[in-house]
Amino acid sequence: MSRTLYLLRHAKSDWGDPSLVDHERPLNARGRRATELLAAHLAERRISPELVLCSSAVRTRQTLDGIRPGFGDPGPRTEIEEGLYSTTAGAMLDRAREISAEVGSAMLIGHSPATHDLAVLLAGSGPDLERLARKFPTAALATLEFDGSWADLNPGVATLASFVTPKEDLSGRSRATRGR
Repeated sequence: MSRTLYLLRHAKSDWGDPSLVDHERPLNARGRRATELLAAHLAERRISPELVLCSSAVRTRQTLDGIRPGFGDPGPRTEIEEGLYSTTAGAMLDRAREISAEVGSAMLIGHSPATHDLAVLLAGSGPDLERLARKFPTAALATLEFDGSWADLNPGVATLASFVTPKEDLSGRSRATRGR
């Protein structure tokens, strides 16, 4: 069975309030705009994973809220997980391996560097491998496809089907749309 794993790094966060602990930092204006672009991209591509696993940090939850309109109705089942905050690629991989066999597609919303490291670890082929290896900016979305079960997810088994960033891949569409 073919499966799809979407890896999304949270959108740009706000560093303006030094009294906030890292976990509580919200999105800034640029981050909120990026979630709107991503929601439009998800809707256009009809991307709606069956399951979303999201870090418990404020900025990841706000990223999820911002992209949720792009999923359509009824939208994916979502789980907010403390374990996806301040984690490693290995721990994220372990969590992905625990996804139920009935789930065909899932999205993990997390942080750097774990999200980037996991994407690089899993992607064994695909046209954007070099770009992915260089940088995984905020609000970037990697789409990885692989055959087999979640439990068998291993380094290099996935194909990087797409890698989009709001600045490089989605912002031009937003400018073109504004001109109409």
